[in-house]
Amino acid sequence: MSTNYYRRVGAARPSHLMYTAGVGSLIDLPNFSVLVKGLESWSHASLTDYVIDEPRLRTAVNRSLQFYGAAQINELRSAPWMEGADNSPKEWAAQGVGVPVTPFPQWLRCTACNLLAPIDSQAFAFVNNNPRTPHEAKFVHDCRRGKPLAVAARFTLVCTAGHLDEFPYAPFVHHGAACAKMPRPLLRMKDHGGNQAANVTLECVACGEQRNIRDAMGDRGRRNLPRCRGRHPHLGTYQPDCDKEATLMVAGASNQWFPITLSALALPPSRNGNLAELVEERWVELQNITSRVVFDAFAGTPAYAYLKDYDAEALIAAVQAHQQRLEGASAPTAESAPVDLLSPEWEVLSSSPMPDATDDFALEGVTVPDALTGLFSDVRQVQRLREARALVGFTRLDAPDKETPGIATPVHLSRTSQNWVPASEVRGEGIFLRVREDLMAEWEERMQKSPAMQAHRDAFARFRTNRKSDRLRGEFDPMRGWPGERYIALHSLSHLLIRTISLECGYSSASLGERIYAGDAEHPRTGILIYTAVPDSEGTLGGLVSLAEDPHFERIVRRALHDAARCSSDPLCAERLPRDPADYLHGAACHVCLFVSETTCERGNRFLDRRFLVPLGDESDQVLTPTSLRP
Repeated sequence: MSTNYYRRVGAARPSHLMYTAGVGSLIDLPNFSVLVKGLESWSHASLTDYVIDEPRLRTAVNRSLQFYGAAQINELRSAPWMEGADNSPKEWAAQGVGVPVTPFPQWLRCTACNLLAPIDSQAFAFVNNNPRTPHEAKFVHDCRRGKPLAVAARFTLVCTAGHLDEFPYAPFVHHGAACAKMPRPLLRMKDHGGNQAANVTLECVACGEQRNIRDAMGDRGRRNLPRCRGRHPHLGTYQPDCDKEATLMVAGASNQWFPITLSALALPPSRNGNLAELVEERWVELQNITSRVVFDAFAGTPAYAYLKDYDAEALIAAVQAHQQRLEGASAPTAESAPVDLLSPEWEVLSSSPMPDATDDFALEGVTVPDALTGLFSDVRQVQRLREARALVGFTRLDAPDKETPGIATPVHLSRTSQNWVPASEVRGEGIFLRVREDLMAEWEERMQKSPAMQAHRDAFARFRTNRKSDRLRGEFDPMRGWPGERYIALHSLSHLLIRTISLECGYSSASLGERIYAGDAEHPRTGILIYTAVPDSEGTLGGLVSLAEDPHFERIVRRALHDAARCSSDPLCAERLPRDPADYLHGAACHVCLFVSETTCERGNRFLDRRFLVPLGDESDQVLTPTSLRP
């Protein structure tokens, strides 16, 4: 492929490159698979059309990157793309757009003669005769049976440190030795099929040595594999001192790549003029304002027109104070508190009077139905919102865990320092609900003596203790990060409403998202935001906000609570509690009654229990909802 531009081999949505197949992940194309390369290879560094401006998210990303030992950034950028352009690869290359990928795994198998060889062996040719149909790109083998398709050999090696490598086919066949007849022998891969997970024979054409891939599977198979070479193919680097065991994995397995992401809502300007928050959110923009002359120069430009609403001397002092805090702050640890992205959102969503509408945010209140005033104190339509999302890293084998942030080893997105990370944004609408504070406080007090809630607390402590990692520095507190009793109630109610909206109103559950505002002991909150979270037209034409109006909203709430009282998995589901030694983080909840899509739930379907919303035949005094709404 001696060309001066990359060939276009497919397309993906920006959100797909954030949550499903981002940097370092494998993407299955129709005829082969590719690996998304590191940020150094992305070619749109000089383009500014793809920058996403969200200061709060940028601050949170820098805090996260500081913990992971990565360089700080000052930009969030979406994947580069061209609207209305044809599929000419020269045009895409000339515009500097596109996400660079490389074929991986780079061992291919001929579908006719079963020849197994790497791409650089010159046994295979890349074919894409029509650049306007990139999905037809493929590798072929010029053998006696014509030019049949060559597909990727599907086995790879991974480790918990995030490394990914080719499977060592030749050494494996020869039990770690070299072939007795050829230094680089030809191999054949024969898939025998059947009802077994893997029944694949590897054969050396030169010496006839054979071995089944089953010898590399399971605990016994790990002893037959070489030590991990510490390879990061998306970066082109090796880490020879990796001490982790290599594990056989099929290319494209769901646990081969887990994204580490952050998200924030775009909010209207704050009315309280809090300079400390302004400087922290827009530190990259304001850090150079250290004198009145610089302030006047910045305030005279359209991009910094908002500075005219602030006192120059006060702003300069706030910049200097923030700089001193940064210089004196130590690096965050796994037990450090992350940047609070929810508090500013709660203040805006629950504010009175409501903020003025902007291009990114519009809020309008609706009357709470009389039958629901015992449960909700406020219902508001979020007629317009924008959510920004950023990818800061990824893990392999072990998923990143909000409850135990040190459990998985994060992998960086770039080999060298970059001033940006991939990001995306979605626009939509939502419904903001506020549960009565007096009702929640009274219920929360009852829950201090509830055996069911105590079982949840004990399970959380076991969950944290069982997953304690050596990366967790300092004194370990098994209850650190406990979301609180009210979070479980709000989270369970949110899932009930999402499932009902999905079933009754036609939204797919994956098209909705949730944000729970439960606060803490010092700042208790009772908010739920259910919003559209997909970058297409579903749910962005008023369909979701209209559900907050009477009589739709009352009907949805009543049906949600009615459906929660019964589950086809009862009595197993209704009686479930995380008793010792179990450490799962849900009670009466399952895929039938409460679980939703992983992209919808903000906590991975944890901290759910419908017994706190409706009676399930046990203690009735542990139910939050008023008697008039119970089924």
